[in-house]
Amino acid sequence: MKRNLPQIMRRIGVIGGLVLLMSGCATRHEATPSGSPVPSTPSATVSPTVVPTATPTPSLAPTPTATPASSVNFPKMTLDEKLGQLIIAGIDEYTINEQSRKLIAIYHVGGIILYKPNVKDTSQLVSLVNDLKEANGANKLPLWLGVDEEGGRVTRLPDEISKTPTSQTIGKSGKTELAHTIGQLLGKELNAYGLNMDFAPDLDINSNPKNPVIGDRSFGANAALVSSFGIPMMNGIQEMKVVPVVKHFPGHGDTSVDSHIGLPIVQNDLDRLRKLELIPFADAIKHQADAIMVAHILLPKIDVKYPASMSKTIMTDLLRKELGFKGLIMTDDMTMGAIAENYEMGEAAVKSVLAGSNVVMVGHDPQKAIAVIQALRNAVQEGRIPMDTIDQSVEQVYKLKMKYKLQDQPVTAPDPKLLNAEVQRVLAPLSAK
Repeated sequence: MKRNLPQIMRRIGVIGGLVLLMSGCATRHEATPSGSPVPSTPSATVSPTVVPTATPTPSLAPTPTATPASSVNFPKMTLDEKLGQLIIAGIDEYTINEQSRKLIAIYHVGGIILYKPNVKDTSQLVSLVNDLKEANGANKLPLWLGVDEEGGRVTRLPDEISKTPTSQTIGKSGKTELAHTIGQLLGKELNAYGLNMDFAPDLDINSNPKNPVIGDRSFGANAALVSSFGIPMMNGIQEMKVVPVVKHFPGHGDTSVDSHIGLPIVQNDLDRLRKLELIPFADAIKHQADAIMVAHILLPKIDVKYPASMSKTIMTDLLRKELGFKGLIMTDDMTMGAIAENYEMGEAAVKSVLAGSNVVMVGHDPQKAIAVIQALRNAVQEGRIPMDTIDQSVEQVYKLKMKYKLQDQPVTAPDPKLLNAEVQRVLAPLSAK
């Protein structure tokens, strides 16, 4: 590989601590190495976890402005290289193809999200992941490689891997330590396949029983329960050196429309959000959340014009300034119906970046990812997006990639039997009386 990551890190002095695990998007389409690269953390041991004391109405008082500090100098990049780091793109098929290579080599995308149609079996997935890493060898930063691995019905790992239970099942168990060990397990599994980002856990509160998209993906129907289980799972993923992306800010639990199909409209005001939906996210921020995914939902009592993923009021004023979040903000998949059926995708991405998102996800169709990059480039060249805004987002990406010491090193295919034995061991408390 052309990039010498250790030298960059010594020179910049960015990462003192390696914080640990990963996270994901949603349910639209349809794990620890064996052999050699097995993470050495003893999975039988539950590391001490601080379980948040989430109260029904915590103080969410405004904090000092938490715009990302310009304290890190990332490697010198062209405009195209910078814009690529703002994109997580989806690819087609089971193998790397010309379009995939183009996204990485020419458009320098910062990450790839894989869905079930990209995953056939262990051998195929490891081959695809290693090929994607190799294709990224000439780029200046390593590649995010992420999946939605929540457990239950939202899983992307090969079918031969035993699945973890739904978040709802974990919440009903009453065992917060189980959420932590399952988080470690998810991180270990993704790590085994060479993946480094998990779009999970889901911190939505299942407050609307008619919600068509959340349901058992939520840990429960109240804020304290969601925090008490979601935060340990997030920390468990982090401990296995995978980045968790908690979702779907500012809360997708009270919607009656699936945002994969249309744009949900939620008539909750800011006072209601502070008393319920925002609590788990505020707790996650207090417990070192690295990345937050923003939902495609319209809250007209907060922003009458734009959905959360395009709203400055929600991403900058609420998430950055009021809740004090200093990490990475990314959108949910822009190819979902909530955006695709209501906005021109390139312009939606421009508005999202201007509103405060650092990474735009374009989860399906490489041509759409390219169109988004071109729209962002045009907006920069026309002066609509200041270069400072682009640089601030690239810095956020760079800091997080360095924090997790990402590398494009190939991995050896894990043994599914060993992974499944680990799943059974971790899940044993669920069957204990």
